[in-house]
Amino acid sequence: MLSLLQALPSEVFFGGQRQHVQGIAYDSSEDCMYMSFTSRFVKVDMQGNLIASIDRIQGHLGAMTFDQGSRRVYASLECKDDEIGAGIAKTLGTQAVGRSDSHFYIAIIDVDKLDRPGVDPEDNDVFRTVCLNKVMEDYSATVQTADGPREHRYGCSGIDGVAIAPAAGKAGKSGKDYLYVAYGIYSDNSREDNDYQILHRYSLPELDRLARTVRFGELHSSGPAKPGKEYFVHTGNTSYGVQNLAYDPHTRCLFLAVYPGRKPQYPNYKLFAVSLENKAFKAPLKGGDATLKLQFSLRSDGALTDSDSGTSGWRFPYGSTGLCPLGGGLWYISENGKNAEGEFCRARLYRWVGRPDAAFEKNSSL
Repeated sequence: MLSLLQALPSEVFFGGQRQHVQGIAYDSSEDCMYMSFTSRFVKVDMQGNLIASIDRIQGHLGAMTFDQGSRRVYASLECKDDEIGAGIAKTLGTQAVGRSDSHFYIAIIDVDKLDRPGVDPEDNDVFRTVCLNKVMEDYSATVQTADGPREHRYGCSGIDGVAIAPAAGKAGKSGKDYLYVAYGIYSDNSREDNDYQILHRYSLPELDRLARTVRFGELHSSGPAKPGKEYFVHTGNTSYGVQNLAYDPHTRCLFLAVYPGRKPQYPNYKLFAVSLENKAFKAPLKGGDATLKLQFSLRSDGALTDSDSGTSGWRFPYGSTGLCPLGGGLWYISENGKNAEGEFCRARLYRWVGRPDAAFEKNSSL
């Protein structure tokens, strides 16, 4: 029998897309990959050939994770008042979303019903959405901070990274899994309350129960009023928060891939990790909020650590457009780019090494 390493190609390339890749996931049962390209979702074989797709998605489809048990992909979906949202509305012939109407969803895609290119997601159980109402509240809020009044609580720009993982302190133990959803965070050097990554934890059965089919031009609010848990991770401000989030059973860590921030007092790493073997702790947030908040410590083992800010992480250049742990220390990690045919994803096989100079490396046998 072939080992996992022997069975997997060193890379999966898919290109010719209008918008850049946002996330990737591997389906071991079907031996295929799922990729999101902002307003398009594709299923490709391991040679990079298109099998099926959803080509018209209302909103910004972001990072994703795949649940092998339920055979569903969970992906972040933003329908908001930005340039991307306006462009998608123009393509679909629907009205652009205004600030007060911005909605944030988890898209739930039944991959076994995705059987051909160009599947229509409208009024179709293949593609359902569930609204994250607490995210809408934080995005729309104007709050009083130590730096004065600011729009968007904690700098919330929406959501992006998603991962299925156990409860904090339960990694490696039997028990149920949850969906973790990471905030997008605006880059802003003039405030301190945006120096945290924010992770919400949701019940998968509750999300499935409240999900609804979509109709273009309509934005529903069916979803949980708030997450089951809210966690804060002090990393320093980043540019648009956690772009990709992934749970790796091999290290029992959640990995957070970001576009680095611009605050000079931080090292501005591109990759962080938190161990789910450890329980969260309660403490006030830096930047003026004295309320006790659940927080995760950053993993420092095998990472670079900045003594001034106390943050730990890596300068690994990839991961913000796709992180996919496979088990046994192997990962597919997206290396995105653009050529004459358009945007592409090169999902390349990496091995976790966990050194300060290299979080991952391409093994010579890969």
